[in-house]
Amino acid sequence: MGHAPFVHLHLHTQYSLLDGAIKHGPLFERVRNLAMPAVGMTDHGNLFGAVEFYEAAVAARVKPIIGCEVYLASGSRFEKEKRERDESGFDAINHLLLLAMDETGYRNLMYLVSKAYLEGFYYKPRIDLDLLRERSAGLIATSGCLSSMISRAITSGQRDRAWELTEEFAEIFPDRFYLEMQRHGIDLQDKVNAEIVKMAADLKLPLLATNDAHYLEAHDHGPHEALLCIGTGTNLEDPKRFRFDGQGFYVKGADEMMELFRDHPEAVTNTLEVAERCNLELDLGSYHLPEFQVPKGKTREQVLEEQSWAGLRRRLRLAPDEPFPQGREEYVGRMEHELQVIQKMGFPGYFLIVADFIDYARRHDVPVGPGRGSSAGSLVAYALGITGIDPIEYDIIFERFLNPERISMPDIDVDFCMRGRDQVIKYVARKYNQGESDDGKHVAQIITFGKLQARAAIRDCGRALAMPYGDVDRIAKLVPETLGITLEGALEQSPELRARFEADGQVRRLIETAMRLEGSRATPPPTPRAW
Repeated sequence: MGHAPFVHLHLHTQYSLLDGAIKHGPLFERVRNLAMPAVGMTDHGNLFGAVEFYEAAVAARVKPIIGCEVYLASGSRFEKEKRERDESGFDAINHLLLLAMDETGYRNLMYLVSKAYLEGFYYKPRIDLDLLRERSAGLIATSGCLSSMISRAITSGQRDRAWELTEEFAEIFPDRFYLEMQRHGIDLQDKVNAEIVKMAADLKLPLLATNDAHYLEAHDHGPHEALLCIGTGTNLEDPKRFRFDGQGFYVKGADEMMELFRDHPEAVTNTLEVAERCNLELDLGSYHLPEFQVPKGKTREQVLEEQSWAGLRRRLRLAPDEPFPQGREEYVGRMEHELQVIQKMGFPGYFLIVADFIDYARRHDVPVGPGRGSSAGSLVAYALGITGIDPIEYDIIFERFLNPERISMPDIDVDFCMRGRDQVIKYVARKYNQGESDDGKHVAQIITFGKLQARAAIRDCGRALAMPYGDVDRIAKLVPETLGITLEGALEQSPELRARFEADGQVRRLIETAMRLEGSRATPPPTPRAW
């Protein structure tokens, strides 16, 4: 079977938090069923799902195209005095679609998104044209949706400005700028598309047909409406609630797109050209640890050995040059074995880095707990002051922490007091910027995402459906208190829930809606912070 003549390049997964409702697993199943060779991920303002998306695509044998629908400030990203709004009162921050062609493009995309949070955040993470001029290499750009700079200029009657912007973007992205067309039954889109077609002819720029996909299939429209209500704190009965204009924001098949753009079939097939130009391969099999600086003439392995043996002597209350007495042979053998494994696996720098920032915290009176978890099985970690438990005394196995037959990164959990925690973070950021400004170029903080679990999905959907709280609460409490239970599993395990589901149409609607949204990422975007 041949490939379909269309690839989705404008698509929002569940990482467009409380806006996109497309989960990676079902997405790739649908894309394969539609015979599409590739698919793009372009979440709003972030790359949170990039690696998960890439891995899922590779596993499904679908070509991944990683992109982002970034927010573009009208002026400078540093201007934060006046919130941009449109006539309806909603945010009027401009959208721009960017797609990574290769590793250079992916690195530039990460740079742009990071700067958007660290420098341009004002209600939304924003970049500006200056940043685009600086980091456009390896990126394909499109003119964007109705919320883009070019579309807004067209719809507001600023035709000359729209053409100027188009020429400017074409200069920033030479031979990598496409004029995007969408058709969701919106009159303003028809107006934009008419001007876009003229631009394409006069400026010799290619057209690109996209579908602004926010949910997987047509029948997911209702659950997606509920998701928008959850995200905006409204319900479906609110006439002023936020909703999408138009229709058809799902992952359409190639036949549907060809019919929709039958007057411009080249705009549809150009999506294949873009897919062929995007050939990003991520190296996910190697580690990229910061360089721990050691004295000239010494290696990290040598420094780790010196600090480990010296630390062990302190732990055992031996003088620096005192030989290990009889009865301590187990410590010597264990230390030699662990150091050999750590060096073989390439992690001396990791231990030195962790020991260093823990030592910094203690020297600066920042309360810090010893390392937790399986790291308690490491004598080296104990000797370096990372952990506080003697693994030999308590007979804790080292191989639970590091095992050369199952190579993976060490994982040492360390707790810092909230008072002083930022001080330690700034120290690490400064040290691994190698003397540069402390903006965290080699340091990142980890974000975690909450999911809509079974009971929470019922309660949130109940609010979105404007159902009485008491009724929803009674239904939610029928879900068994089993760790990780799904709504499908709850219907199997709870006869009362199944009976209510089958007998009451309102309950059926509630649970079916919740099932479509269950497991969605529901954590709001992180608040940006200075180091």
